[in-house]
Amino acid sequence: MVVGLLTFELYIPEAGSLKSKRFVIRSIKDRLKKFNVSVAEDANNLWQRTTLSVACVTTDTSHLYSTFERIKNTVLSDTSVEVLRMEMELL
Repeated sequence: MVVGLLTFELYIPEAGSLKSKRFVIRSIKDRLKKFNVSVAEDANNLWQRTTLSVACVTTDTSHLYSTFERIKNTVLSDTSVEVLRMEMELL
């Protein structure tokens, strides 16, 4: 069994309030649901920065890498956020 964790530190330049930040993050989380992974946001009160963590459990390492690659492309293609840091871990 392979457990993977993909962490994004995001900057949201257009967020002028926590409400607008939540709208952007909810949109990203909704798009990631199709990958059948768990997504969690670091609870902080910064308007323009957040950390998203994506966890995936599988029996096949190649499946994990391909899923994380598609997730990475989905997040990077979102024009409403900038990815400041991205880290992948196998647990």
